[in-house]
Amino acid sequence: MILSFILRIKSNTFAMQVKIYLVVFIITAIGSGIRAGNPDRQGQAGAAELLMNPWGQSAGVHSMSTSSVRGIESMRINIAGLSRIQKLEIGISNNRLFSGTGMNLNSLGLGFKMGNSGALGIEIASLDFGQIPVTTVNQPGGTGGFFSPSFFQLGLGYSYTYANKISVGMLMRLVSESIQDVSASGIALDAGVQYVSGSKDNFKLGIALRNIGSPMAFGGEGLSVKRENPDPAGGVLYELTYDARAASFELPSMLNMGVSYDYYVGGENYLRTLVNFTSNAFSRDQIGAGLEFSFQNMVVFRAAYKYDLGSSVVDSRNIYTGFSAGGSIEVPFKKGGANNLGVDYAYRTTNPFKGTHNLTLRFSF
Repeated sequence: MILSFILRIKSNTFAMQVKIYLVVFIITAIGSGIRAGNPDRQGQAGAAELLMNPWGQSAGVHSMSTSSVRGIESMRINIAGLSRIQKLEIGISNNRLFSGTGMNLNSLGLGFKMGNSGALGIEIASLDFGQIPVTTVNQPGGTGGFFSPSFFQLGLGYSYTYANKISVGMLMRLVSESIQDVSASGIALDAGVQYVSGSKDNFKLGIALRNIGSPMAFGGEGLSVKRENPDPAGGVLYELTYDARAASFELPSMLNMGVSYDYYVGGENYLRTLVNFTSNAFSRDQIGAGLEFSFQNMVVFRAAYKYDLGSSVVDSRNIYTGFSAGGSIEVPFKKGGANNLGVDYAYRTTNPFKGTHNLTLRFSF
């Protein structure tokens, strides 16, 4: 139904129609092939850091802003929204994951216009585990040393907006996970579409397919073991090195579909209502709704609730369920200017742990 709705949109340029229809078709076709909402596969995917959202605006509504996300945050939610920046947007963020664990997710995003309708974006994210004690079979209490895994992501995306109504985009993300002697790497692809309508672009619709890629597998010297030769020639004892083959794992692919509507009250003030459905390939499907209130495009308050479909046991739910809330402050560098400094904060409840805190600093030019 969503596909047919988008395909009925009239366009004056046949070539642009073909491009838009092709992207929508690819997203829908690939998304329909994902075995969605299967609780039996929960926890079987790897690279879970691809599901982590470091950005404060979208995190405040539990990452459910598929239809309304704009700028650099689009590279984590729906890449189609990247092209709706002004000229240049820079953002840095710190995400204190699962309070009490000592984990942090840090991110840097850069988006800039290419022509009047296109935009190119780069996102770098790094997961910090803190210092983990080194233990061995002979020293289970620790050797006195420490190590810290390196989980790194580099995303490069492009988005294009046609006639200020339809935006399409694609993003490629390099994923790397490693410790000193074991590593794995892979490529994840995202694609998205957004459609806006109304006198003030009140109605918004978005579809985003995320984390489609080939399986990853760990390898390296850390998976090698030395054992005595079981059949020593001439009675000479020596060791052989055996390489253990690690099982491969899939990426946590998902399909997001969302709609939102803005109710304007007195000039630039508006209340945004949004609804979002997430089809997860390796966990339960989720549905949720949220609200955003913007005052003079300077102060924004937001809150949302996300629910796991078909989940009656607390331990089987996704980690991000329940409530989320946040706010933003947008301050111009000079009165009446178009260049702004933005600060975003969000809090999300988690199951278990004590919630996740997001703090983002944005510069818009």
